[in-house]
Amino acid sequence: MSAARQLRHARLAGAVAVCAALVLTSCTKSEDSGTGSTSGTGGEQVAQDDTTGPTCTLEQYGGKKLDLKNAIVGFSQSEKEANPFRIAETQSIKDEAAKVGVKELLTTNANSQLSKQISDIQDMINKGAQALIVAPLNSDGLEPALAAARAKDIPVLTVDRKVNSEPCKDYVAFLGSNFVEQGKQAAQQMAKALGNKGKVAILLGSSGNNVTTDRTKGFVDEMKATAPDVEIAVQQTGDFARDKGQQVMEQIIQAQPDITGVYAENDEMALGALVALKSAGKTPGTDVHVISIDGTRNAVQKIVDGEMYSVVESNPRFGPLAFATLAKFLSGEAVSQNVVISDKLYGKDNAAAEVGNAY
Repeated sequence: MSAARQLRHARLAGAVAVCAALVLTSCTKSEDSGTGSTSGTGGEQVAQDDTTGPTCTLEQYGGKKLDLKNAIVGFSQSEKEANPFRIAETQSIKDEAAKVGVKELLTTNANSQLSKQISDIQDMINKGAQALIVAPLNSDGLEPALAAARAKDIPVLTVDRKVNSEPCKDYVAFLGSNFVEQGKQAAQQMAKALGNKGKVAILLGSSGNNVTTDRTKGFVDEMKATAPDVEIAVQQTGDFARDKGQQVMEQIIQAQPDITGVYAENDEMALGALVALKSAGKTPGTDVHVISIDGTRNAVQKIVDGEMYSVVESNPRFGPLAFATLAKFLSGEAVSQNVVISDKLYGKDNAAAEVGNAY
């Protein structure tokens, strides 16, 4: 990069603040995730953007300026919309596309098949998509689809899961939660629930994506640091699915009947675990404390019912932030390569009041 271009890049990085609150008049700044606060409203769209970090511009990436009202935008969903997170995510994209007046929104669902997600994205490109929002199934494997978009300078935003490719080269930017911080919050809550001692089972998400890796790392590292007397007795994959979570929990109870805590890396697995615990004659909330991540209404209601201790939100409402970021990028302004949405914490002190705000 030439010295002049480096200077332009630095000026852009310092001058532009990527925050969805600028375009979402209903949003207000809330606490950073990781504080453990339980105030605020579920579903807020606040970007915790470090404007001193790496940014991406249309000049760097390639392509032409474009008004979204004249654009065809494609959205690639990765998983079946039986999961409340996916339902809320897709609906948010559709709602915001209509709100900002996108010329046409193409939507696909890969039904948890990587090969289908690749072909879905390639098909949307063939249908004239000029920008893409992608919820990746895995962190690896989408390279052919990203390459097809890159060959035509089509900007790609990834949401909720990162891909192991280079931002502002293979795709523009990632929008999502700080998954390590989510794991840390869950560990802090587990330590409180158990009084810093006990045996914990971890229900892992699906392998091959950064969400599972980061949520596990955040939890394990924080537990070692703050509650070393809590033993992580078993880690077993539940694939982010309720039925699998129940099945795995049944196996864990048989092998580790003295488990006192369950950390589920999403709400669906936690809800399955509750069924298994009760079927085994255990009382969730008394015999075993359950903590999960997502913030679905069903899980938050379980806090109100006394069956779960807390839930760390993972905000699925990417529509406003995604289209605000696209609009900024397509106008020629710099956007952060890594935009983190604020998440909140549901606990016994706020679950009853906030359950209506959960998705």
